[in-house]
Amino acid sequence: MKCVNCKAVADEYIECELMIVLIDLILHKPKAYRHVLFNVLNHESTHFQGILWKLLVGFLVLDAYRSLLVKKPEEEWGTSMSFSSFFWIYRKMLVDVFLGNYMFLCSFFLAVRSLLKTSARFSRFRDLLLAILISSYFKILLTAMMVWEFPTAVIYIIDLFVFSSNTVALKGQIIYTLQFFT
Repeated sequence: MKCVNCKAVADEYIECELMIVLIDLILHKPKAYRHVLFNVLNHESTHFQGILWKLLVGFLVLDAYRSLLVKKPEEEWGTSMSFSSFFWIYRKMLVDVFLGNYMFLCSFFLAVRSLLKTSARFSRFRDLLLAILISSYFKILLTAMMVWEFPTAVIYIIDLFVFSSNTVALKGQIIYTLQFFT
């Protein structure tokens, strides 16, 4: 399709293969994020809610693994650990993950609402959550740490990649939302 106003191609990624789109996602191209968020994922689909839940569970599992990797050097790991110490470590990790992500999302949504000065009709928070979850794909690199041993600093480098990817995706999402829904 061509844009009615400027006569340019509306989405050039329609003709591209998946691998080119993935490479452009890694290169942080906003058009690639807009293509994935608005053209690949159908928001009216009956499976959209399931996709959102699966992405959320995967995000939380990878975040729990990240938390475990960060805490691993601090804790005493060995075969002589008791069940109560295992339970205490995992309970602390899960509370950190759920509470940390909950606080992040609440503060993010409040910041979006106040900075954009949106009214109550701005109900696109589900789309913003989807943009955060999709753009956090760099967390999958944590699974390489199961096979190879990397220094703990690699975790923070992956966090920087996730943060930069989130920034690009949210920028595209918010610009799209402001253009078409205000």
